[in-house]
Amino acid sequence: MGIDDSLDKILKDEQDTEDYKNNTVLSIPEAELATISDNIISALKTVYDPEIPADVFELGLIYKIDIDDNRLVKILMTLTSPGCPVAGEIPKWVENAVSTVEGISGVEVSMTFDPPWTSDRMSEEAQVAIGYY
Repeated sequence: MGIDDSLDKILKDEQDTEDYKNNTVLSIPEAELATISDNIISALKTVYDPEIPADVFELGLIYKIDIDDNRLVKILMTLTSPGCPVAGEIPKWVENAVSTVEGISGVEVSMTFDPPWTSDRMSEEAQVAIGYY
């Protein structure tokens, strides 16, 4: 029995075997993906806009989080305004925080101002934190 035959027995189903033979990446198991996603959100909640007493996640600055099959995390985010004094720093803070999450291969943070951020994107927690009712 060759190595490919042994691997065929280890892989769960025919599609996984075909993916392996074609040198494609297998998807992340659903339970693990949920854990990684929760940990990413927890990491994002450690990053605060220095001018506002709320974290970037609760402020609604995170527009999209994607985790590809290679475990690369891609984050699309915005700022409260294009002229934010720490505009060049916050994306790096986000990248640094998320890069500590176990089970990922890397982090890419992209910025957008389309659509522009509005206070409607804030969670109730953020609204209470900044006194916005």
